[in-house]
Amino acid sequence: MDDKIIIAKRVAQEMRSGQLVNLGIGIPTLVASHLPKGVEVFFQSENGIIGMAPVPGAGLEDDFLTDAGGSYVGALPGACSFDSCTSFGIIRGGHLDVTVLGGLQVDEAGQLANWVVPGKLIPGMGGGMDLVSGAKRVIVAMIHTAKGAPKILKKVSLPLTSVRRVDLIVTDMAVIEPTEAGLVLRETASGVSVEQVVAATEAKLTISPQVTSMTLD
Repeated sequence: MDDKIIIAKRVAQEMRSGQLVNLGIGIPTLVASHLPKGVEVFFQSENGIIGMAPVPGAGLEDDFLTDAGGSYVGALPGACSFDSCTSFGIIRGGHLDVTVLGGLQVDEAGQLANWVVPGKLIPGMGGGMDLVSGAKRVIVAMIHTAKGAPKILKKVSLPLTSVRRVDLIVTDMAVIEPTEAGLVLRETASGVSVEQVVAATEAKLTISPQVTSMTLD
C-alpha cells in the first residue's frame, strides 16, 4: 500500500461523526476518501466551504468548487460557501473540531513547522498558523523521513507554524503522541519495528508499554 494512503487511512480512524474537520493540502486531502463506514463528518476549507466531498466523477469538476490548494472538490447536499472573513472567524473562534495538516518538521515539544523552506518561493503561510492555533485538535500527517533524513527532530530548524503543541503525529511508520513530557510512540505500521521507528527519529521517543500495530480499517 502506498505510504500516503497508509497515513490517510490511519488519520481517518481519528474522525468522529458530526465533527467539523479541516484538511490541509497534500496528504491530508486524502483523508476524505478513507473515512470508516458510517462515519460522517463536515469538511471545511479555509477558502470558504463547509460540506466538501470528493469530485463526484470524471468531467464533473467545477471551477467554483476547489479546496484551499486549488484542487477540485465536490459538495454534499446542504453544503455552504462563504467569504474568507467568515471562514477564518470559524477557525480563529475555536469552532473546528479537528485540523489535519502536512508537516515538514515536528520536534520533541510537539511544535510544527510546515509552511516554508528558506530560500524557496512560496505563496505564503495560508491558514496554517490560524489552524494550528485555533482548532480543538491538531493532527500532523506526514512521511516519517525526507530522503532518509528524520523529520521528527529534537528541535525544528525551519520557521514554526505555531508554538502550540500538536495533538497527534501520524506517519507511514508510526503514530506518535506529543505530551507535556515528550513524544510517546503509540503504534507502529505493519511490518515496522519499534527499533526502526527509533532509528528514523532524531527526537527522543518514550515507548508506550502498550505499543500496538496501526489499524487501517
